[in-house]
Amino acid sequence: YSKRVLIDTILSSENDAVSFIGQRVVVGGWVKSSREFRKDAPPESGSFKKDLNPVELFLRSIIKALGGGAEQRGKEKFDSISTKPQQPSISILQISDGSGVSSLQVVVDSNLAPPLRVMPTGTCILVQGIIQKPFLQSKKAIEVNAEKILHLAAVDPDTYPLTKTRLPLEALRDSLLHFRPRTTTVGSVMRLRSGLTQATHTFFQENGFLRVQVPVITTTDGGGSGDGDNFTVTSLLHTPPASSKKKTDLASLMQAEDRENDPLNFSKDFFGTRTFLSVSGRLHLESYASALGNVYDFGPRFRSSKAESNKLLAEMWVAEVEMAFTELEDSMECAMDMLRFVSKWLLKNCSEDLRFLSKRVDKLIVERLNLLANASFHKISYSDALRLIEKNQVGGKKMEWGSHLSEEHERYLADDVFKQPLIIYNHPAMIKPFSARLNSDDITAATFDVIIPKVGTLIRGSQNEDRYDLLRKRIKGFERQQQQQYEWYLDLHKHGSAKCSGFGFWFDVFVLYATGLNDVRDAIPFPRSIGMA
Repeated sequence: YSKRVLIDTILSSENDAVSFIGQRVVVGGWVKSSREFRKDAPPESGSFKKDLNPVELFLRSIIKALGGGAEQRGKEKFDSISTKPQQPSISILQISDGSGVSSLQVVVDSNLAPPLRVMPTGTCILVQGIIQKPFLQSKKAIEVNAEKILHLAAVDPDTYPLTKTRLPLEALRDSLLHFRPRTTTVGSVMRLRSGLTQATHTFFQENGFLRVQVPVITTTDGGGSGDGDNFTVTSLLHTPPASSKKKTDLASLMQAEDRENDPLNFSKDFFGTRTFLSVSGRLHLESYASALGNVYDFGPRFRSSKAESNKLLAEMWVAEVEMAFTELEDSMECAMDMLRFVSKWLLKNCSEDLRFLSKRVDKLIVERLNLLANASFHKISYSDALRLIEKNQVGGKKMEWGSHLSEEHERYLADDVFKQPLIIYNHPAMIKPFSARLNSDDITAATFDVIIPKVGTLIRGSQNEDRYDLLRKRIKGFERQQQQQYEWYLDLHKHGSAKCSGFGFWFDVFVLYATGLNDVRDAIPFPRSIGMA
């Protein structure tokens, strides 16, 4: 809904860029690099200048030396000088608008704007011009000769953080989060992430799933494991009781009048009870699967875990699925089909960004996506996987039955032993959510994890416990407050429950797989982690 033409529309391989020659267009973006051509000298005479010309650089050095109030006066003087072109010249800009990897060459005559204003990296510019063949020898097939400047927002070259020198990704994670989408790598990752989002929705919509938006704020520990990794939502810390006119401090709130273990009196909180940010929406989805059939949701999930991992953050996006009248094998099949589908979708629709990331980040990403797109998944039980780990002494420590498999164990199985995607199923019931169906051996649950090379666990799923008496028995084993969380869920299974199964797809982890990145903080627009909000 803008009058400008996207750069990718002009330069896309699906279009012949030369066919646009002679057309008048409006294009805009941010300057990636630039050079200056002096009109009064031939190219071979050294007429090309990058960024600022010598006079401008000399003036800038004097301004820096002045300091204090004189610096501001110097800048004002500098601006008045720099707005007048020193010599007739043309600024040759490479601009990007985020629509694709490639940049568009735009030439701006000094009569329209002085080089000092348009050439610094990061300058935002919108021009109207004619598409033409490059007036100088260039690798570019076309360029835009600017006739009008419709918008120009300069940068301060002294403080703008993104120089033409490529910054490592870790340098962009903290104070530069708001600028990092302007880098070519992060822009490419975000376009691929957007494509993966579309692919995920497309798979479920084409297979008859209804999307159901589950709540972010909930009274239920949706993970069902009771591991205490929940974020509590409360307004008690900043809202004084209505009966008090005095400022309320935290100490006066740290009472548990009618709550045995709560440090705060949540009966006076906004919702009248303790609430959390959702860890998982599968329990809520099951209530809709019990009426609508196959349902899914796609949204943020939250854990306050302080475990150090480059694949775990406080806020992560998860696609979750629940299917009525299904068992464990059905969910496995759905998970495998989904991974094959989204891999093929990315290979078909995000080829330019995949090619760029193959050169910039990891040359094997296309090969890995092809592997997953046509994968057969090896299936192995938890007990058999544990025996393999024990036999080869992975990790150097003895593994007790019932222990969680570590990232090292997962990498060993997927990368070294099977060298393909695999599914580990029938985990010990004690390490899985209470809602997972208990197997006939009474010690394992009908669960599965999908593990793929490079990133490890990508999907966790289960068949849900549909037997009311067993479910009631497991919930009765919780503390009284925790039992109250699940009263509605127990009631759901008391009246006409169906066999349901489902899974959670860790979307951000798959972005790592598809881009070749190693840290999930580089795969999320605004990562939230310990000490970083």
